[in-house]
Amino acid sequence: MFRIHVERVLGKDIDTVFAAIADHARYDRFPGVSKSVLVEEGNDEKNGTGALRIIGAGKLELTERITRFERPNRMDYRIEKSSPFRVQHTKGEIVLKPEGEQTRVIWISEGAVQVPLVGRMMDRMAERSFSKAFSSLLKAIERL
Repeated sequence: MFRIHVERVLGKDIDTVFAAIADHARYDRFPGVSKSVLVEEGNDEKNGTGALRIIGAGKLELTERITRFERPNRMDYRIEKSSPFRVQHTKGEIVLKPEGEQTRVIWISEGAVQVPLVGRMMDRMAERSFSKAFSSLLKAIERL
């Protein structure tokens, strides 16, 4: 099982940070993201609860459903499909908290890579690579 926890304080206000994180169709502006598509719009707003997005990074492609959307404080998601290997995703949440003119972002993702015999090794690799990717994305948001 992989457990990813990235926490960072960004020098941007909460509305700006949330808008960047929730803009599913524009994730490809972030380092390492090669594909970013909003496949289905959300129920109450375009990027909100129910939205379906595809995020690609090289050969890895994740289809994610937004399961909770509370502007500007929280967005939860679940990986519904992945390739080239299957991921059983149990938790995906991004929580934002204002700290004066800054914003604390807490990004948590948990699950397991479903590859026979090497799943545990893949989980450790996923922890490292996704932690780096989440940190990189947050750094890019701070530079916007």
